[in-house]
This record gives sequence, C-alpha cells and structure tokens, in this order.
Amino acid sequence: MPFKDFFTEYGEANLYEIQEVVGKGSYGVVAAAVDTHTGEKVAIKKINDIFEHVCEATRILREIKLLRLLRHPDIVEIKHIMLPPCRREFKDIYVVFELMETDLHHVIKTNDDLTPGHHQFFLYQLLRALKYIHSANVFHRDLKPKNILANADCKLKICDFGLARASFGDAPSAVFWTDYVATRWYRAPELCGSFFSKYTPAIDIWSIGCIFAEMITGKPLFPGKNVVQQLELITDLLGTPSLEAISRIRNEKARRFLSSMRRKASIPLSQRFPDVDPLALRLLQRLIAFDPKDRPSAEEALSDPYFYGLANVEDEPSTQHISKFEFEFERRNLTKEDVRELIYREILEYHPQMLQEYLRGVDQIHFMYPSGVDQFKQQFFRLEGPAGKAGRPPMRRRYASLPRERVCGLIDDDPDQSDSRSRAVVPVPRPALQSPKNSLDIKRSEAPNASAKARPTNDHKQLCYSARCLLRSDSISASKCIGVQGEDYL
Repeated sequence: MPFKDFFTEYGEANLYEIQEVVGKGSYGVVAAAVDTHTGEKVAIKKINDIFEHVCEATRILREIKLLRLLRHPDIVEIKHIMLPPCRREFKDIYVVFELMETDLHHVIKTNDDLTPGHHQFFLYQLLRALKYIHSANVFHRDLKPKNILANADCKLKICDFGLARASFGDAPSAVFWTDYVATRWYRAPELCGSFFSKYTPAIDIWSIGCIFAEMITGKPLFPGKNVVQQLELITDLLGTPSLEAISRIRNEKARRFLSSMRRKASIPLSQRFPDVDPLALRLLQRLIAFDPKDRPSAEEALSDPYFYGLANVEDEPSTQHISKFEFEFERRNLTKEDVRELIYREILEYHPQMLQEYLRGVDQIHFMYPSGVDQFKQQFFRLEGPAGKAGRPPMRRRYASLPRERVCGLIDDDPDQSDSRSRAVVPVPRPALQSPKNSLDIKRSEAPNASAKARPTNDHKQLCYSARCLLRSDSISASKCIGVQGEDYL
C-alpha cells in the first residue's frame, strides 16, 4: 500500500492542521485545528495516561461508545479518533470533536438580556435531544448548563455522557447504578441522598426543568449546599409532597426528613416569576413536578402548547433501543487490559478497513508505518511548550467533551463541592446575545422557506415563529444570534 494512501486511510496524518491550544488540564491538552480537506474547524483532544485509573478509562469508554451510537443534531459529535500506533501498549488517545464556542452556563452567566424567544428555542432543542436519547433507553443523569455546549447561532448540543447509562429493563447490579454523582442543584428529589436507585427518564426531565428556570431568571432554581437544604428549597417552592411521592424517595433519611417536615403550601410560579409567559410557567410546573410520575416525557413536553408554531414532529426523531451487548462491560469488573482492548475496538469504528481485519481475527499489534498519532505527538509537544501542564491556556478556548469535567472551565459557584477534580481558569470573552429577530436571515437547507423576519413581541405565537426560524439554521456565524464582544473566536 502506498505510504500516502496509508496515512489517508488510517492515520490521516495530513488531514488536520493544528492551530493552537485551547485548553489544558490534568487530562492533557485540547487543540483547535482545521480539517484541511473540508475547512471545518475541529477540536482535537489528547487524553494522557488514559489507563492510569480503570474507573476513568471506563467512563471514557462509555462516552465514546454512546457518542458513536447516539447521532443527533442536538448531541455533540465525535468526528474521528486517531489510530494508536500500538494496540496493546498505547496510553494516550486523540479524539476529534466538532468545535463549539462556549457552554450554556457561560451564556446564562454573562447575559442578562436573554429573551423569551431564546428561552423557548433553547428548551425546544434540549427536549428534542432528550426525546432521542430516551428513545434509545439511555439516561444522561448529569444534565446541567455546563454540559450543554452553545454556538453563535444559538445552537445547543448536549455533551458529557460519562455518567449516562443505558437501561435494559432488568435488575441493575451494584456496579451499574452506584456511581451516580450528578450535580446536586439539578438532581431530581427522588435521588437526593441516594446512590443506589432504579430510576426513570424523569430524572433528566427534572434537570431540564431546573435549567429552563435558570435560563429565565439567570440564577439556579435550587442552589442547595447539602441534601437537607436542597430538599428545603424544593419544598419551599413546590410545597410538602404527598405521602405517595415521599415513598418514592430511595434514601431512608431523606424520607424521614420529608415525613417530619412541617406542612408547606406550594408557591404559584406566577408569584415567583411574575413577568414570565404563563405558558412557559405551565410547562415549567410540569417539568419540576415532585413526583416523577407526574412529569411529562420529553415527547409529551414537546407537544406542550408553549411550543405552538415551533414544534415539528418531523424534526423530532427517535431511535432504536441500544443493544444490551454494547454495554456488557458495565456488569464486569474490568482490568486495565480489558478496558484498553475495548477502547481500541471503539477506535476501530472510525477506521473501517482496520475494523474488518480485526473482526477477521488478524492480530495486528504494531503497524508497519507510523500512524497519524505520531505526527500529532510532535505538534502537541511543541504546543504544550516548556510550561507543560502548568502553563496558562490562551485567552480563547473551545469546549470539547470526553469527559466534560476534565475540560477547562471557569472556576465559579459550582455546586459540586464534593468534586475534587481540578479545573483550569480560562478567561473567556463575554458572548452578548442579541434578540432572535437579528438572526432570522440565517439560512437552513432543509427549510428554505423559513427565512421570513420575525419581530419578537408579547404575542406568544410571534415568539414561537421567531424561535422556529432560529431553529431552521445550519449557520455557525458568530454575527447572527450571539455577537461576541472582545477577542474574536477562531
């Protein structure tokens, strides 16, 4: 096989031109790059010493597997994974993601001018993604603004599937369920204090409701400092739950606490949020129902009157259930060598010819020529420079998942007080969101007639139409919905 063809088919060493480091941390380095064939901007994430801890390696395996199986416009996409030069000895992996500009947490934190059109359009995208995820029998389990990436055209994508689980309808093992550590502020009440639970997709619906309220107000809805305060804040708004609802709480101490709590009346959301669209509040009330059986499914929420004029069932696909075979590893005690082989098998999904040889039993451990990874090692080494991991990242950055908490982010009021994983401080330009009316000229190939200008008013139907035009956009132009102030992005 010609040398050039080898690189093109396997390593693709000449496919990406690395431009700059956009993130550093204990995990390794994230670099911005350009696909030299298509001109597409991507993020290449180098993860160092992936097998140092089997639990972290398993989490990465889980995420790259789920992101391969869950292909949807509202879910972050892995473009490619570089082929390692040695099957049984590799320690690092290079994952190529689509490049996103920021996350929803930063958008909310730095913008006090989000409009009702933004709220509606953002929520619609999240529920549309969740409908697809749940139709595969997958629970995300860690939905929060930091795990939702955002682009300049108001496009959102859910990321960080490291805590996600696929459900197969049978009894879960302790290994399968006990590592639930999702952020407390967005954790459903039936999970408060519980680390061993058989739960339903309603846990993700609750998280989406909390995110929706945060988009509206600019502040977390239930910023509890511990489990007790979390339940206090929830019941202060929703009132004391019924005995039936309390019985669904898995944690015995939490059940006793709620049972002994003084009776509280619920506060009408219209009183808590007096200037918010009543239809938005009606949907929010459903999303954050205390009892999980009272929460709508993502599909039911998409048909809510709040999305009148925006929802389109043809743009809300479902998918098949994920095969139980794909996640048999979750029920085994894996060794480092087991995880290495499983991750290698996932990498081969992005190298079809090598995969066919692997499936035929061709035991090719080392390769005749250096793979594309060898090319990137030198480029990343130069980019990292003498400062190494301690060096300060540049002013500009992009987000890439896998796993999300390992990606550089702002140090702020993160509710995960128990999370000892370090984050690097990265100054980020403030994304100032404009009104959706300024982005209605965005072009979308699948809906060429959706280019009419909308004028956001208090009329709900008009807001729906405005958001619909935003939705029907494939553009990533930063001059549309989000006008970036300060230093320009790449």
